Amino acid sequence: MILNDLLAPTYRNLLTALSHWLDKAVENASGEAILSARLADDMFPLATQIRFACVQALEGVSRSSGADLPDRVSTLLDEGRNAGEAPGTIRDAQALIRETLAHVDSMAETQSGLEPSAQIAHELPNGMIFDLTAEQYARDWAIPQFYFHLMAAYAILRGKGVPLGKIDYVAHMLPFLREGTAPQA
Repeated sequence: MILNDLLAPTYRNLLTALSHWLDKAVENASGEAILSARLADDMFPLATQIRFACVQALEGVSRSSGADLPDRVSTLLDEGRNAGEAPGTIRDAQALIRETLAHVDSMAETQSGLEPSAQIAHELPNGMIFDLTAEQYARDWAIPQFYFHLMAAYAILRGKGVPLGKIDYVAHMLPFLREGTAPQA
């Protein structure tokens, strides 16, 4: 299996969902202040969760392809760490999601990817290094980290009254719905 065949569609489906969640926030007059909202005082705000979800997608497809990380990753990490003071706008967040999706699609189309058994040394900003196979990296780091930030964003939005439900989270599944099996309202 080429790992980006797993990662790229996952990132595409759920970053697209995140974009729709932000549309719903705008539709419901949540305002730009929602970008500073947090689940808990010691957690990063929504603006950071969006940036870090995009970082995870950029990092995931790059590392599993054996490619260098885009320069944009370090900028996004710095912006994310400081998003409490400078959250940006929902328009900025939507542009970042579009940019990230374009990079994910480009990597999926142009990179063959590492063998699942290839070694990856994954270094964190605090100096910790994890030695993983490409498969372990995708399964145990890339996907869980992406979902962590995505779900934190979902929970913040939901907690601030944006009307989100399960269908907003799994909208990408609707093309697979067997005809006649949807509940009737």
